[in-house]
Amino acid sequence: MFSTPYVLAFALLLSLPLLFLLAPRILPPRHLPISLPDELDDLALFRRASLASLHSSSTFSHLGTTNPQPKIAFLFLTNSDLKFAPLWEKFFKGNENLFNIYIHADPSSKINPPGGVFQDRFISAKKTQRASPTLISATRRLLATALLDDPFNSFFALISQHCIPLHSFRFAYHSLFASTPTESTTHSTRYGRQVKYRSFIEILSKEPGLWERYTARGNDVMLPEIPFERFRVGSQFFILTRRHALLVIRDRRLWRKFKLPCLKTESCYPEEHYFPTLLSMEDEKGCTKFTLTHVNWTGSVGGHPHTYRPAEVSPELVYRLRLSNSTYSYLFARKFLPDCLTPLLDIADTVIFRD
Repeated sequence: MFSTPYVLAFALLLSLPLLFLLAPRILPPRHLPISLPDELDDLALFRRASLASLHSSSTFSHLGTTNPQPKIAFLFLTNSDLKFAPLWEKFFKGNENLFNIYIHADPSSKINPPGGVFQDRFISAKKTQRASPTLISATRRLLATALLDDPFNSFFALISQHCIPLHSFRFAYHSLFASTPTESTTHSTRYGRQVKYRSFIEILSKEPGLWERYTARGNDVMLPEIPFERFRVGSQFFILTRRHALLVIRDRRLWRKFKLPCLKTESCYPEEHYFPTLLSMEDEKGCTKFTLTHVNWTGSVGGHPHTYRPAEVSPELVYRLRLSNSTYSYLFARKFLPDCLTPLLDIADTVIFRD
């Protein structure tokens, strides 16, 4: 007969493979840390973008046709192939002087460059993980790159690989640049009244579970910089003005709090809190407090919104997704399965891009 210690040791040895297999399901997920070299690399990029913006102007003149027009910077944040690239190609076609594209693709994922208007638009990227500060870093990296690249980038639209356009480019462009600023977002210069547009970012303060998210890092960790009454939540996808993009990359104070690891990972979604909280605290009147990217949270699973399937794609769906509670139509929508590409292309010219 085997002695008890030998039996226990043998049983433990046999259980090790099973433990490794089940550990990811039993233990809470470990969030991807941001290394010091990555942090310093980002700070150097942010400084370059900030300094460059001091020597250039994001304003534009209507005095002559030779002056460049303001542009929209489309910031694609992805960890998989851009399956809807053919649809976006149709969206961008014919408007080459009015937009720029920047893509942050997780380098740990094998992504096939789509070519076309997306050719050579990939920026220096770092690994990302959902519900972690790495998504904030990636977004700030996109903003800084776009700020540095073209002084005429005036709006910055964050887009995911699961997003689709709901209108033509011209409709989206005119919706943004014809948006009505408030009195607080205009100021006088020696050249006259200069318009400051507002950012389209969702900012909510009374959502269920907000306290649990606020204390995800510990009860008092966010203090004194961010008291609970100033803590906000909103959609991860937004459209920022140039001055707000600069505000984001220049921030150090709030970032020091939001980059801290969470103790309650089930309540940790920093990418949904950092931007609404920062802009609410710094320039609430300069924000619309709503997003122009439609998302359907009905029947959400695991923190993911409803995912549209090919059978759901129809003209009626597009018309329905455009509707919003504001005076603005939604410009984009998510979340769509890659298989939706064909039915979307089938109605692109007759529905999506016919405003």
